[in-house]
Amino acid sequence: MAGTDVTESGLSCVKCGKPALLQCPKCVELKLPREGAAFCTQDCFKASWSSHKSVHLKAKLSSVGASNPWELNIASPSDGWLYCIRKGQSRTAQIPHFDWTGPLRPYPISKKRIIPAGIELPDWAVDGTPKIEPISDLQHVVEIKTPEQIERMRETSRIAREVLDAAARVVRPGVTTDEIDAVVHEATIAAGAYPSPLNYHFFPKSCCTSVNEVICHGIPDGRKLEDGDIVNVDVTVYYKGVHGDLNETYFVGNVDEASLQLVKCTYECLEKAIAIVKPGVRFREIGEIINRHATMAGLSVVKSYCGHGIGELFHCAPNIPHYARNKTVGVMKAGQTFTIEPMINTGVWRDRMWPDGWTAVTADGKRSAQFEHTLLVTETGVEVLTGRLPTSPKVFPWLSS
Repeated sequence: MAGTDVTESGLSCVKCGKPALLQCPKCVELKLPREGAAFCTQDCFKASWSSHKSVHLKAKLSSVGASNPWELNIASPSDGWLYCIRKGQSRTAQIPHFDWTGPLRPYPISKKRIIPAGIELPDWAVDGTPKIEPISDLQHVVEIKTPEQIERMRETSRIAREVLDAAARVVRPGVTTDEIDAVVHEATIAAGAYPSPLNYHFFPKSCCTSVNEVICHGIPDGRKLEDGDIVNVDVTVYYKGVHGDLNETYFVGNVDEASLQLVKCTYECLEKAIAIVKPGVRFREIGEIINRHATMAGLSVVKSYCGHGIGELFHCAPNIPHYARNKTVGVMKAGQTFTIEPMINTGVWRDRMWPDGWTAVTADGKRSAQFEHTLLVTETGVEVLTGRLPTSPKVFPWLSS
């Protein structure tokens, strides 16, 4: 507490109105108006501290052009902005301790978004626990979809694509990943669908946003995207009893050449894998194709996370590894639906898990990119159910040439 005598200026104590004898040292440091920083005694200063300290926070926010505390990585419990821990089941006002692998840090997350009445809910929407999925026979048997199921999946996947396109249009420096999540949430419910990630095993948001060294399952939060970042947005929607799942990695402003080549190569890995999909092809071949293209570019393939079957279940058989020499059994048959979603790293393939229990990051802190589509095996080849539309934003330079 500064001992500056301020009685000569005729200032009054902020707390009680008596002649002020002292000033808040933090206010002096921040060069804030003296009228709001004057106190008669230490007792008045201490009694006012819980409310007075907000003046300092507002000054810090103003100095960096921020309007909210979570944009400076400061929890704001009164607004519901807290750090996520324990796979989404708990929140804390303190940033968790962790041996961070790269420059990125978690920021506070906002409250859970509301689903309006009338939207069909998956069985985890209320309590966070899937009931049918883990005990289904489709965890072991690859389902052949009926024509009616396939038509529902086309419709749902089209909605998922339109939702992801809406998210892509707002990606730019200064936008928070929480704002991207809000766009995904609103676009999904506007279509009469449910955002499948929301409360799935307690995941707290409506999409995944994975920035820079985050491999997958990043939680949207209060961090503003910065020029030079890359960000993956992963969208899944639930509509008419089935799921549609896709993701893309976007450039934020101007990125370096290494990031451009990483994202381009990852896009190519998915395209090359899709090109071999047809009846009779072994599932394990997908990993061989992806691994060959990535390693030729000097990149590595994540082994901890795979593509998956999809339909009335969010995740089911088959398991689709993206790396070479994998042991996945089975061959493709017409009527099967599954995702391919390679995660490609600039450095090593190994990953670490953040304290939130969801965010997977590269073990060396180097960047990672991912692309995903939901696919249908047809009698003659493949149909990309989540394919780009004529209205999809032109965000990838290699597609506009």
